Amino acid sequence: MKLYINGNVNHYYVQMLCMIFFPGTKFSENEEEGENTPVLYLNFNETVDGVEAIAKVKLAEKSAECVRHYDKRDDISVDRLKKLAVGDAVINACGELLSYRPSWGMLVGVRPSKVATELLMSGMSKTKVKKILVSDYFVIPKKAALATEVALNEAKIVGTPDKKDCSVYISIPFCPTRCAYCSFVSYTSKKLLSTIPQYIERLTGEIEGIFSFIRKRGLNLKTVYIGGGTPTILDESLLCILLDAVAKNTDVQSLEEYTLECGRPDTINEEKLKIAKEHGVNRISVNPQILNDDVLRKIGRAHNSEEFLRAYDIARNSGIPIINTDVIAGLPGDKFQTFSASFDKVLSLRPENITVHTFSVKNACDALRNDSNIYSPRGGDVGKSVDYSQIKAQHEGYFPYYMYRQKNTVGNYENVGLCLEGCEGLYNIYMMEEVHSIFAAGAGAVSKFVDYAPSNGKKRVIERVFNYKYPYEYLAADKSEENLRAAEKFYDEHM
Repeated sequence: MKLYINGNVNHYYVQMLCMIFFPGTKFSENEEEGENTPVLYLNFNETVDGVEAIAKVKLAEKSAECVRHYDKRDDISVDRLKKLAVGDAVINACGELLSYRPSWGMLVGVRPSKVATELLMSGMSKTKVKKILVSDYFVIPKKAALATEVALNEAKIVGTPDKKDCSVYISIPFCPTRCAYCSFVSYTSKKLLSTIPQYIERLTGEIEGIFSFIRKRGLNLKTVYIGGGTPTILDESLLCILLDAVAKNTDVQSLEEYTLECGRPDTINEEKLKIAKEHGVNRISVNPQILNDDVLRKIGRAHNSEEFLRAYDIARNSGIPIINTDVIAGLPGDKFQTFSASFDKVLSLRPENITVHTFSVKNACDALRNDSNIYSPRGGDVGKSVDYSQIKAQHEGYFPYYMYRQKNTVGNYENVGLCLEGCEGLYNIYMMEEVHSIFAAGAGAVSKFVDYAPSNGKKRVIERVFNYKYPYEYLAADKSEENLRAAEKFYDEHM
């Protein structure tokens, strides 16, 4: 897609608005305009009285234009006014061109409930927040209600964060097979899987260093999350070594939450979950994705529906109190009938936590290489499937507590965490809402140091520290001391 932007406007924000209507599009200044290349012309002006945005979009022989002028207001910053004007103009021009109204209006980015959170924190009522999301941001009413409810539920869980709170994330970037929709740093070849023992040896050393830093600084460790990849790809002896490293360095019984992603049903057995339970793990994920064997084969999962039910039964009998299940709406080949039947079956199992994802087309995923037409702005059955999951779950006693969105999701829909009372996935909220520091260990892991409530009254300060992305890099050079020095520097300056 070609963008011609005139004025002081954040180009990335405009790109994200365009991707709502043209998912998967690339932006290049050097790209030549073809007959089917969408083109956006955007002019932005700031005056004494307000701001004005003029957007014109064209595709082949069709074009549409929208002009929006916003007067300055005492209750809105100039930056927010600018985003409203630009978003209004672009969303309405593109919407007229394609005869499409996106459910989330002009809200872009990972956190669609962020605006609702900010408005609620300003003292606005729940009813007023929903009205503003609909009128100012063009969010459809049911999504405005969802965003507001999630924001309220997250606020209850977050409470008043302490500057010394933190969590730990541990990365196991290996999987038995690669899913067609996956773009995570996860490795499946025999050669790389053979490095797992060496990887665990390096990882446990990094874990010890991180926990030592946490103790030395007197930080409050709230949650530990072991993710991937598929952590239960580890055999029993290696899983025991990993969990021993955590248990030896902190009191796991004092944690609010200790999660082990089991994920793939084909990696789960009674002995592994017995080890997890004995080491204090109190939350696990067992993920069907969908309970349709034809779709599971198409997306490269190595299990079928019966194997998921077997793994879930092992998980339920393990004594680990909280089980999460992930399901995905909009997978290639799936329809509303098969999704709703799958969701009904998952609900009947009564997991404490259900995360409903919308299929997101990643640039590096195999599904995109096999089907370049996989992108779908309207989403087909996905909207109906997402709505069904939320309505049916709430009817069965679940409530939405957590939400995020990814780029290029089919239909531009959201991912929502649903849970029974008292079973919220705390790490997910702490990480997404950036309320305290996350110390991350392992390949592909990103530590996020957060000064949530700076003493000088300024905005929160966030610094990200990236570990080596790939396991072979992680094994070739040890970056743990460098990462800890970055943590030391941040805490010296901000804490």
